[in-house]
Amino acid sequence: MLNPIITPPRVPLVDPNTGLISRAWYLFFLSLNTVANDVVNDPVVSPSAESLIASYDALLQTLTQEVQTQPTQESALNQIAELQKQIASLEKKIECPCTELTAELQKQIEGLQMTPAPREFERSRYGSFYDTTTQTATVINTATAVTFNSTDLTNGVYLGTPTSRVYVDTPGIYNFDTSFQLDKTAGGVGLFYLWFRLNGVDVPNSASQIRIQGNNAEIFSSLNYFFDLNAGDYVEIMYSVDDLSIQLLAEVAAAPHPGIPSIILTVSNNIGGIQ
Repeated sequence: MLNPIITPPRVPLVDPNTGLISRAWYLFFLSLNTVANDVVNDPVVSPSAESLIASYDALLQTLTQEVQTQPTQESALNQIAELQKQIASLEKKIECPCTELTAELQKQIEGLQMTPAPREFERSRYGSFYDTTTQTATVINTATAVTFNSTDLTNGVYLGTPTSRVYVDTPGIYNFDTSFQLDKTAGGVGLFYLWFRLNGVDVPNSASQIRIQGNNAEIFSSLNYFFDLNAGDYVEIMYSVDDLSIQLLAEVAAAPHPGIPSIILTVSNNIGGIQ
């Protein structure tokens, strides 16, 4: 409960030595401010408490009039004006019923709880790579890694060592999309196989077979695959042939077309979308 008995000091309001409000009056107003705060924090404000604030406000008005008659006491007047602002603010708080304020705050909290969390998007990660050389196997029916000697675009997807390894720096679902050109330099029929490896291990059910026949029989083909990768994982494209005359063919630019890489690979993780 509030204690309404706070006796004003019986000393001059202004200290003649400093020209500021005296220490005794400063402590009096400090006590008044404490009482006013207690009123705000009290869940039930009694009429006597409101009357107390009103009486102190009237006292401040009287003191203000006294100080205004002394032009040299500008600092004391400013301090009293500040105290008046504080009391006015406290009176406004008292006028708001605590139950209504609590109900409004509760409504806002419930509204925040019902609001869905903001959607977050994965960081865009991508890379585009190609090779400008013709690649051939040296042994039939043997897994051989496709290599890349050029990077077109890269952001978080990059070539490692050896350059057959394509690394990612962010977890996510990645789409590996590759296109390549095959050629056979001798007659007969040959088989070409292409598949993916993840961290040095063949990916099950990721292989494709192409049958190529005849001399200078160029074939263009493509293959894509989705990978669920962690940061630091790498993917390789592997191939094998049963005839060494089959090769991944690259050609230089010749009007009207630009150069033809032996293989092109694009990688992106934007298919993951919203989290």
